Amino acid sequence: MKKMLFIMNPFAGQKRANRQLSDLLLMFSKAGYDVITHMTTGPGSAAEAVERLAGEVELVVCCGGDGTFNETISGLLTKGLRVNVGYIPAGSTNDFAASLKLSTNILQAARDILEGEPVPYDVGKFGDRYFSYVASFGAFTRASYATPQSVKNALGHTAYVLEGIQELSQIRKEHIRMEMDGEVVEDDFLFGAICNSTSVGGILTLDPKQVDMADGLLEILLVRAPRNLAEISECIQALQSQEYNCAMITFRSAHHVTVYADPEMPWTLDGEREEGHAQVDVDNQHLAIRLVKRV
Repeated sequence: MKKMLFIMNPFAGQKRANRQLSDLLLMFSKAGYDVITHMTTGPGSAAEAVERLAGEVELVVCCGGDGTFNETISGLLTKGLRVNVGYIPAGSTNDFAASLKLSTNILQAARDILEGEPVPYDVGKFGDRYFSYVASFGAFTRASYATPQSVKNALGHTAYVLEGIQELSQIRKEHIRMEMDGEVVEDDFLFGAICNSTSVGGILTLDPKQVDMADGLLEILLVRAPRNLAEISECIQALQSQEYNCAMITFRSAHHVTVYADPEMPWTLDGEREEGHAQVDVDNQHLAIRLVKRV
């Protein structure tokens, strides 16, 4: 009998997946899987379980939010395991799932995995950590990890937006130098993202025509700190129209990025806090994971 490792975060989103746990396990069993179930207990729990158990299985399925999925793929890559992975998005924002158009219906997402095929995708590596879709700094990034889970559960995605609005009064510009495949950009920025996704924080949406999640490239979006109302208006118009290369915004694609910044400036990786770095290398891990999905 085939073996599956099922990783579930019982605190993700509004805990809606919990009510369907028995249906999920029955569905997997009927599909011929001997299911090893691991319920996460806190940060690091999913990665630890994957590192310990994924070598024994043919498929790893993650049910949770972007942070749980991040830990799942991090566990696989840390151990060098080329095991197929499925994702049942059950979090508050689900940026990675939105980019891939994965179903947010719990049972449908499970069926799509069982009836799907493995598709290779790139992963980002930030220093010695991995990210599935984004490493970001500045405006709105703190909201991802600072909003309490109870508030996220009660308000869903609205919690990020509300926390982000409160954050605006405290936003400071960050002086950043980035080397992107040899090109150097240096300025004061309000926000920056190095990503492999069309959705960032549920707030910014990149043009799908400009983002290929399997092309060996990372997308870099940098928003300069506006000095007046005219520049604020220019930023908003550029983001809404997805015309990114203008005076206020830099948009590039690159295999490798080196970032020089204030070591006290925090980052977020897939919505989870990452401490600051004076210098950090960010690379594309080309076709590093095989995601099982309906094609």
